[in-house]
Amino acid sequence: MIPWQDMVNGLFEALGAPFIFLSILKLHRDKQVCGVSWLHAGFFAMWGYWNLYYYPHLGQWCSFAGGVFIVLANSIWLGQLIYYSVRSQQGKR
Repeated sequence: MIPWQDMVNGLFEALGAPFIFLSILKLHRDKQVCGVSWLHAGFFAMWGYWNLYYYPHLGQWCSFAGGVFIVLANSIWLGQLIYYSVRSQQGKR
């Protein structure tokens, strides 16, 4: 039987991804980074990767499955943040 705590945590993890996807879409449309640091996105992406390692050790497979979605979304967003930040800096030279 799956513990309810794992199901709730997995749901939070999985539902976080669509919210991050809104930021992905906005950044894709704007093609410029304003008011957001890639450092915080990087921190949460790394935490997500850690969770993909850690959840299986706890037997929390719902959390792991939800974590896959949020890690993918955070990684895409982080990549965009870095790309558009570098592109912006190159344009200022």
